[in-house]
Amino acid sequence: MRHRVQGHLVNGIADRGLSRRAVLSAGLAAMVLGPSGAARASTAPLKVVCTTGMIGDAARAIAGERATVEQLMGSGIDPHAYRQTRTDIKSLVQSDLVLWNGLYLEAQMEEFLLQLSEKQSVVAVAEQVPEDLLIAHDDYEGRFDPHLWMDPARWARVVRAVADALVAADPGGADAYREGEAAYAAEVEAVGAYALEVLGSVPEPARVLISAHDAFNYFGDAYGYEVLGIQGISTESEAGLRRIEELVDLLVERKIPAVFIESSVSDRNVKALIEGAGAAGQPVTIGGELFSDAMGAPGTYEGTYPGMIDHNATLIARALGGEAPASGLHGKLGGAA
Repeated sequence: MRHRVQGHLVNGIADRGLSRRAVLSAGLAAMVLGPSGAARASTAPLKVVCTTGMIGDAARAIAGERATVEQLMGSGIDPHAYRQTRTDIKSLVQSDLVLWNGLYLEAQMEEFLLQLSEKQSVVAVAEQVPEDLLIAHDDYEGRFDPHLWMDPARWARVVRAVADALVAADPGGADAYREGEAAYAAEVEAVGAYALEVLGSVPEPARVLISAHDAFNYFGDAYGYEVLGIQGISTESEAGLRRIEELVDLLVERKIPAVFIESSVSDRNVKALIEGAGAAGQPVTIGGELFSDAMGAPGTYEGTYPGMIDHNATLIARALGGEAPASGLHGKLGGAA
C-alpha cells in the first residue's frame, strides 16, 4: 500500500515532465545488455547493487561470498540529492538484484528505479517495514521519514527485508543467507543495546540533539531525545533565518552546550547557530561530526553500520555530559575495521 502511495507521488511529478520520462525510458532500454529476464548462471555470484552504504553493509554481511555487492553512494554522499550516472545505470540494469531504501530518500533516483522495477528485481527495503513503526513526514501527507537506520531496532526489520530479497533472488543460498542474517542482526542488536546504555547516561535536561537536518527523528524516538534539525527531513529544503533564530533562542534558554555537524551536509547553518548563541552569551561548541545519511570511509570501523551507530552514540553521549568509552563499544572507534 505504501509503495503505491510513493509511486503515485512520483508519477505525479513525471506526468508534468513527460520528456524526462521518455529520456529515462530510452536510456534504460539502450543500456540493457542481453535478453530481458535471462536466467542467472547458478554458479556465478549474485550481482547486487545497493544505493546507500547502510544497505550495502547489510547485503555484504548477509551474502558473504555468494554475491558481489556494489553501492552507488559512498562516504559523505547525500542520498537526497544524488542522481544516477551513466555508469550507475549500466550497473543497475546488469544486476540480478537492486536494493534501495525507498520512502523518498533517493528522491532524484526514484522515478528511474520505479521504471527499472518493471523489468527486473528491485526492492525498496525500508518500505517493507510496517507503517505503524514509521514516523510520518511533518509536511507531506502519505510520506514518511526515510532515516530508519538511526534506530537499530527498526533497522533490524530492514536487515530482514534485505535477507528476504537475497533469498528470493537466489533460493539455493537460502540457508547461507539466513545464517548471515542471524550473525549480522546480532551485531545490530548489540550496538543498539550499547547506544541505549550510554545515551541513557546523559542528564535528562541535556537530551537535546541539534544538527543540520532532520535525520535523527528515529534516534530521538528510540532513545528519548528531543531532536531538532535546522533543515527539514530532506537536505533539499532551505533553512530560513527565522528557524535559525528560534534555535539560537532555545540554545540560550536551555543552556545546551553542544550542537552537531553531519558528514554529508554542509556545516554552514550549524556554525551560524553557534555564532548566534555566542553573541547572546551562551557558549556552544561543535560536539563532533555525526554520520547521518552516509557512513564513514570504506575500510574503517565507522564505514560499517554497527560502527556508524557506535560512533554517533558515543560522540553524542560524551558531548552532552554522559558517560561512554572514547573508543566505543568494541574499542574500535578511530581505527581500522
